[in-house]
Amino acid sequence: MRRFRHFNGQDANASEINISPLIDVVFILLIFFIVTTVFVEETGVDVDKPRAASAQDLEKNSILIAVTSNGQVYQGGRSIGISGVRSVVAAMLEVDDQMPVIIQGDTSANHGVIVSVIDAAKLAGARTVNLATSK
Repeated sequence: MRRFRHFNGQDANASEINISPLIDVVFILLIFFIVTTVFVEETGVDVDKPRAASAQDLEKNSILIAVTSNGQVYQGGRSIGISGVRSVVAAMLEVDDQMPVIIQGDTSANHGVIVSVIDAAKLAGARTVNLATSK
């Protein structure tokens, strides 16, 4: 005699894997990484930085200001001009007064503009002002 076992719907559901806890864990990890990630605000302009053999890496949390070859000054993707450097740097230093200012000057930029940007950043209260270079 042969015996046949008939499966009803309850037996089929009992063998399924519940992935709800897995999805919950993935979302919690995603939220954790989003919250703990440090976002670097770029200048929004491509600048051809000069090369320097003594270049060093600086911390990621800094104020980036770009000076283009035609003398325009950018911060955060918007043109601020030399006159806007002091107010922008002062506003960002209110959050963290230890934040360094990094100036990304183009190799063909006028040095007078770069010196004016350095001076405006110092007058705004920046403790350290650095020039960005390529290694």
